[in-house]
Amino acid sequence: MLDNQKKTAAVALVEVDEGREGQRIDNFLLGRLRGVPRSYIYRILRRGEVRVNKGRVRASYRLQQGDVVRIPPVRVAEQAQPVKPHERVLQQLREALLTEDKRWFALNKPSGLAVHGGSGLNYGVIEAMRLLKPEEHQMELVHRLDRETSGCLLIARRRSALRVLHELLRNNKMDKRYIALLAGRWEGRRADVDAPLLKNTLQGGERVVRVNSNGKSALTRFRVLERFSNATLVEAKPVTGRTHQIRVHAAHLGHPILGDEKYGEPRANKLFRGLGLKRLFLHAESLRFRWPDERQDQCIKAPLESSLERLLKQLRLEN
Repeated sequence: MLDNQKKTAAVALVEVDEGREGQRIDNFLLGRLRGVPRSYIYRILRRGEVRVNKGRVRASYRLQQGDVVRIPPVRVAEQAQPVKPHERVLQQLREALLTEDKRWFALNKPSGLAVHGGSGLNYGVIEAMRLLKPEEHQMELVHRLDRETSGCLLIARRRSALRVLHELLRNNKMDKRYIALLAGRWEGRRADVDAPLLKNTLQGGERVVRVNSNGKSALTRFRVLERFSNATLVEAKPVTGRTHQIRVHAAHLGHPILGDEKYGEPRANKLFRGLGLKRLFLHAESLRFRWPDERQDQCIKAPLESSLERLLKQLRLEN
């Protein structure tokens, strides 16, 4: 009999096949060790208990065909009945599909929905999409968006496509543009914010990112689209892809994004809540990339949700 419906897996040596090539080791382990907390996966990676070709690797290591992965004994929860997202969430995602290709899907991710489960969340976009499309056995997130951010989200339909899209991202060949409404009237026209970012964890466990000379390099290009009496609509192009990058860089400019409870300005947020802003005003508006050996760019655009459009219309009338 199994104790508490758990079992201890033996040491496993797994050879990476072509289908897994290019996948991050942390995502590979999350798939292999279902039921194991995400935090534990990262712990055994940090401790060196997971080895690739007998050597330690970082969580960001990308697997190569023929790699041999040593997975230590882990107490794995017996497969429980998967948590089914609410039908309202599933319907949101059905309606969120922007376009699809034989290699990928593009969604207009709703604000408030995480891209994946973990950290107290039973499911996210990718888990819900796997439920909606059970025939798609190799679906993987290409990139991430903050839970509060809406807009363009790419999901690869097969791992060969995931490798190509990750290569485009690494080589800065995927153009990502965001729309954000900033607090205050910014009189500039353009600004390149080149400020390194460092992740911190507060005593309560909350993760925050700060501009810090010891952090990783980060560059965001801002361009003004419209000015209002007490807000500024901008386009933001992240050249790098750091956690919370646009949000922290906007605050560094002195004009944080409206509706940002972590990095924003409380008085401005309160004022705009009174105008109907119930979320972070940050939207991944477009993605542009060219698939290798193709002649034309793939261009994906995600419209703003109606509540944000109504707010902009109101600001234009009052301007």
